[in-house]
Amino acid sequence: MARAPRAATAARAYGRSVVRLVLLLFLTAAVLLAPVPRLTPTATSVPTAPDPAPAVPAVGRAWPVGVRPPILRGWEPPATTYGRGHRGVDLAAPAGTPVRAVAAGRVSFAGRVAGKGVVSVELPGTGDPPLRTTYEPVRTTVKKGDEVEAGEVVGTVEATGSHCAETCVHWGLRRADTYLDPLSLLPPWLLRSGPSRLLPVLGVPLPS
Repeated sequence: MARAPRAATAARAYGRSVVRLVLLLFLTAAVLLAPVPRLTPTATSVPTAPDPAPAVPAVGRAWPVGVRPPILRGWEPPATTYGRGHRGVDLAAPAGTPVRAVAAGRVSFAGRVAGKGVVSVELPGTGDPPLRTTYEPVRTTVKKGDEVEAGEVVGTVEATGSHCAETCVHWGLRRADTYLDPLSLLPPWLLRSGPSRLLPVLGVPLPS
């Protein structure tokens, strides 16, 4: 009579073993068949730097003063926002010399700053935010909101207020709070050209 209970106990133990085995196989299959998670690009890629500011387009069509004025001091970008440097270009020009807009735009400021006459012209179509040129010291002949063409006179060089050893006009270029080289506005042909000359047309006789 003792063999029956022992047989029943063994059967129950065997049944539990079978159940555990089935559960283990099921869990193993579930893990193997589950889709492999994909890492998102942000998790695997190296953080990239923000896009650089748009390059300066060569939209200039005239020098601020003269045809090819002497450059007394060039652009010297500061190492830091408030560091030492020269945030523009100084062009030699006698007092009273007409100051022209380098490129077409809209006058965003015309007035006096720290006792000096300043004209700023915003250049549309030059990026976001757009470029802005400045000229000082200038006795202004335009007002805020005026539309000006390339080569149009915006004022005359003032006799005082210049930081040069001789009378000059300081020409600056900015995109928002970033100072840029104003000469980069000028195309190569304007940077190296002298006074304009009319060339003869082939097949057309020159006037006598």
